[in-house]
Amino acid sequence: MKFEMNPEITEAWTIPSAFYTDEAIFRESADKIFARSWQFTIWLDQVKVPGSVYPFMLLPGFVDEPLLFTRSREDELHLLSNVCTHRGNLVCEGAGNTNSLRCRYHGRRFGLDGKFQSMPEFEDVKNFPCESDNLPHIPFGEWRNFYFTKLSDSEVTLQDVFAEIEERIGWMPIEQFIHAPERKRDYLVNAHWALYVDNYLEGFHIPYIHAALNATLDYGNYRTELIKHGNLQVGFAGTGEPAFDLPESSPDFGSRIGAYYYWLFPNLMLNFYPWGLSVNIIQPLAVNRTKVTFLPFVWKPELVGEGAGGDLDRVEREDEVVVEMTMKGVGSRFYDRGRYSPKRELGVHQFHQMIAEAMNRE
Repeated sequence: MKFEMNPEITEAWTIPSAFYTDEAIFRESADKIFARSWQFTIWLDQVKVPGSVYPFMLLPGFVDEPLLFTRSREDELHLLSNVCTHRGNLVCEGAGNTNSLRCRYHGRRFGLDGKFQSMPEFEDVKNFPCESDNLPHIPFGEWRNFYFTKLSDSEVTLQDVFAEIEERIGWMPIEQFIHAPERKRDYLVNAHWALYVDNYLEGFHIPYIHAALNATLDYGNYRTELIKHGNLQVGFAGTGEPAFDLPESSPDFGSRIGAYYYWLFPNLMLNFYPWGLSVNIIQPLAVNRTKVTFLPFVWKPELVGEGAGGDLDRVEREDEVVVEMTMKGVGSRFYDRGRYSPKRELGVHQFHQMIAEAMNRE
């Protein structure tokens, strides 16, 4: 299916409803959108010391790629395929600390750099071992203390993705933010992943859906700014609500900012509040099923529970209700496409253009 999107928002129609409802298009998007984009994986604390191993599945239930971070005894970080080069079993089954990797199926052993070391009962095999017996290395990048990967080559570097974010909020000591596992949340939403993103990308619905959040923000000044690989929604703090203590180097110095809501294509939200950061990861599971994970990193504990980022669970539950109802609506025989508010839905329009560009690739 070819997706046509008018770049002029005042003339454009939204992406066709088939994108949200068609199973074949959903499966196609795994390779065309997600495998070709930078994906959040883990953070420094999970592989901080030499000997660390951290296996994970990239977007389980959708992309389903078994990967493995290791930190060698020489203190070098590697991202490897977690699939044994003998018969395809998973090499590493749990996070921990070790000197080597050993597949428990038939005993093939690898170094923490992925290089083949030994294999029982292979004495008579010719031209063995060779390069293909090593675990493949997967490209990865680091931004502050977070690690990202992408499965397909592209000219877009991670530094390019985060360049405009650094220009805006680079003054924050993000490396000092502390992960708060007790505040981590997973939500299952009965809707297509892109409908959830659509909802996130506009503050248009805030006065109608989020009464408590609306009371903490100055909706009249709420705005969306487009950046190269996503967009930023700037939430101005309401009277008496917590705001960032901005340095003079900040382009927002003199303003009372209560939240910076960053979205990076296709499925990552970085929500900065005066108390810290909520990393929100959107994980497609099925055409009508999405997992949303909130990973909190606390900067100023005394501000947790206050302001725009004060009750994330309530905001999430309110969003879920309206997104799930919309999922039912876009399946209607009488609905296909709508129009955009040029003032309030800039981010949604940009998102749909990016979807169309990715899905139209050969």
